[in-house]
Amino acid sequence: MPTIATWNVNSIKVRLPAVLGWLARARPDVVLLQEIKTVDDGFPRLEIEDQGYQCAVHGQKSYNGVAILSRVGLEDVSRGLPGGEAEGDDQARYIEAVVGGTLRVASIYLPNGNPSDSPKFPYKLAWMERLRAHAARLLTLDEAVVLGGDYNVCPTDGDVYNPEGWRDDALCRPESRERFRALLHLGYWDAVAVRYPRPGVFTYWDYQGGAWQKDNGLRIDHLLLSPLAADRLDDAGVDRVPRGEPKASDHTPVWVRLRDDPRA
Repeated sequence: MPTIATWNVNSIKVRLPAVLGWLARARPDVVLLQEIKTVDDGFPRLEIEDQGYQCAVHGQKSYNGVAILSRVGLEDVSRGLPGGEAEGDDQARYIEAVVGGTLRVASIYLPNGNPSDSPKFPYKLAWMERLRAHAARLLTLDEAVVLGGDYNVCPTDGDVYNPEGWRDDALCRPESRERFRALLHLGYWDAVAVRYPRPGVFTYWDYQGGAWQKDNGLRIDHLLLSPLAADRLDDAGVDRVPRGEPKASDHTPVWVRLRDDPRA
């Protein structure tokens, strides 16, 4: 039963001891990382390979950056969300690969979009449109697909501790939520929402104002499963332990466990 996890680490160099400790404890088969904040050559490949993982990295100096770690094989790697070349978009926010021979995964760091009255918000929405188009193409493949990462979207009011206070934030704007629902309408399943259909399951807590201690959180990290992957869903959840440790990322890992591929 493979386990796939996603984690916005908010700088792999700063968070490396925490990441290595979590890998040793949790032992996920596949890890999707976001906001690694380093170029490819600066990624701590040797330390992670010592834990038994292959690494595929799409980095960027000081900002963004995504990676895929796998203990079950790693092939057919592609970097960058299709369509960005025409728009001159060179931000490192998307990487995709096949793991375990039959499972296609992607690590996604979707634009934040704030302030929502700036050009950053239309960029976010356009990026989400490109993601939807690509996600639709992936459904034509005879493969199970997991699209995981920091989507920077709270899908519903139940995914934010103070809905009214966040009403105009790009993470909660109706335009963002509409585009997230468009992904689900393609046939993808939001694994954590399926497993825990109740409010207050959070994946992110700001560093300010005692948000972690007060549980003032947001659910913005998601694992979306294609129908072939959803048919294999065994369990999913949020691992809150890393968020409470020293020098923690403001996000915590989210995971899904799939039953073995019956066609293998």
